[in-house]
Amino acid sequence: MKKIAILFLCIFGYSCSNDDSTPPPRQPSPEVIDSGEEKSNPDPEEEGSMTEPEEIPQPIPETVEPIDVVFDIPTPPEGKKWEIVPELTDEFNGTFDTDKWFKPLWNYGVPVQMVAQNSGVSDGRLWIMATLDNTNPDGRWFRTSRVQSRAQINYPMYTESKIKTAHISAYNTFWLNNGNIDDRDEIDVIENNSKPSCNCQPDFPWQMNSQYFQVNSAASPKEVRNHGNFDNRALSDANPLKGVKWNEEYHVFGVWWKDAKNAQFYLNGEEAGSVVFGEQRFDNEPFIEGRAFTRNLNIIWDLWTVDQPWLGGLPPKSDLSDKTINTMRVDWIHTYKLTDE
Repeated sequence: MKKIAILFLCIFGYSCSNDDSTPPPRQPSPEVIDSGEEKSNPDPEEEGSMTEPEEIPQPIPETVEPIDVVFDIPTPPEGKKWEIVPELTDEFNGTFDTDKWFKPLWNYGVPVQMVAQNSGVSDGRLWIMATLDNTNPDGRWFRTSRVQSRAQINYPMYTESKIKTAHISAYNTFWLNNGNIDDRDEIDVIENNSKPSCNCQPDFPWQMNSQYFQVNSAASPKEVRNHGNFDNRALSDANPLKGVKWNEEYHVFGVWWKDAKNAQFYLNGEEAGSVVFGEQRFDNEPFIEGRAFTRNLNIIWDLWTVDQPWLGGLPPKSDLSDKTINTMRVDWIHTYKLTDE
């Protein structure tokens, strides 16, 4: 291992929101790991706005290497072992691998504008950059991007990604979703914001916002979700990243999707929050029987914002012109399936 919309806001904006906005459709789902099913791989250049900005953004090189530490992955159950899934594993040491990843560019609400140019691979990192576009006639001045896997996966699996957030008031995300607006399973490993602007989310620089979200068009209630948040100041004293803000260092975020009812989140090699599918956010809400996560899911990263306190508020526009803080970086992703020994 290497140092190993308002249309769609609430698909994973719900970690802090009580709004029930309806999300827009997801893009087509591609090939499925271990299912025997194959679907056409959509062309990234057909997945959204490709309008050329005056200057194609490029991230500035990092001057400090990440902390030299390798965290253990979870111990597999007796008689099982973790087997790497190459289609969902990448060190990002070369160029953008279009056999593994593409850029579906559907938009969140204003002020977000998804464009392909604002993500790429360079200097051993996948990056997503937020830049300023004051010329957009629809008020979409937050120019950003999204990267999604072509392959899908199902439980039992574990995926983890080493990520440093952009230090702007926005959600830096790492999540799984199957891509059907009316019938979807979603696991949000992180929706992290290291620099909330609203003066209302004081824990966000350390809070790992994690959740599950399910929509079942044939069930009542149609939507079910719950949080599994965790504060990195609660890591063990021996962990070198305890209390380190999301933008100050690369952190390793993971999820063990154990079965149709349970997901355990991980942070820097330690158990973080967890969710039971069917549990709801509030104590007075009943457990919903029969809710299970069985759909094949894609893996996604993106960077986005909205003028809502549950996200942390909008960033000042000046932050989007500061290349020292406007870029989310992914060092690597490693994904595993459980197999028999």
